[in-house]
Amino acid sequence: MPDRLVGATLVVASSTAFGAMAIFGVRAQNAGTDTMALIFVRFALAAVVLVVALRVSGRRLPPLQRWWPVALMGGVGYVGQSTCFFLGLQYAQAGLIALLLYLFPAFVTVLAVVFLRERPGIVTFAALAMSLIGTALVVGGGSGRPLGIALGVGAAIVYSVYIVVGSVVTGGLDALFVSTVVCCSAAVVTGVVVVVLAAVGRPQSFPVDVSGWGSLGVIAVLCTAFAILTFFAGLSRLGATATSVLATVEPVVTIVLAAAFLDERLGAVQLLGGALVIGAVIWLAVGQRHPVAEVEAPPI
Repeated sequence: MPDRLVGATLVVASSTAFGAMAIFGVRAQNAGTDTMALIFVRFALAAVVLVVALRVSGRRLPPLQRWWPVALMGGVGYVGQSTCFFLGLQYAQAGLIALLLYLFPAFVTVLAVVFLRERPGIVTFAALAMSLIGTALVVGGGSGRPLGIALGVGAAIVYSVYIVVGSVVTGGLDALFVSTVVCCSAAVVTGVVVVVLAAVGRPQSFPVDVSGWGSLGVIAVLCTAFAILTFFAGLSRLGATATSVLATVEPVVTIVLAAAFLDERLGAVQLLGGALVIGAVIWLAVGQRHPVAEVEAPPI
């Protein structure tokens, strides 16, 4: 099988796994799992898998001074994004939250102009306008409380900061190492939060049945560890641009699975808006080099 075909298969598999996470997240929450408990189990189990993969690979580790910025990315950025994402699922459709997350190319561009002194061209601005129009249609035609919509947009903003910071602090670092440190630090931070919440009288609830624990296991192993590893394996074969284009499969998968398993239905206006958002991401990816295509971590 040609190497690029293998790479495309890996990226689509990764995006499919990420896209399924919202559905399993809703199922875990319906089984009595609180948000921070869900995020803690997700990162703790994923960290175990990635640590084993890192050890088996025999990679040389970078100096310790390169570790702490990556750890902050995981403990602050990844935890913040995941918290907004999973909380948002309690107040809005899974498909709506998945599409709102894809506002991140617009936010990345703004941050890159302000902090990285990048000069986007006409293609970038046209695609961003297309993305914002699409998002307005998605929100206007979707089913969700204002808090859910705000959390979905918040997830996109936090992820955008994560990308811009990551483009600076992860330069020259091995992708598997970055993913492992990010998940380990996220597991530590969320574990501390769970303990603190319990200490102040707000203990987090974990699943009450096997189905709920199964959903958490799928989120950690399939939708996090597997998705990250296949993402980077595909990235190494395809390059950033083709990978970022194929990654737009993710919200499509979420919408299809939400319709099939959560009985969510999107109206014609929402579908048009989603098509505009995804089209804008593809246009940004193929139109010119752009920070969204250079990210050293997958979307969720």
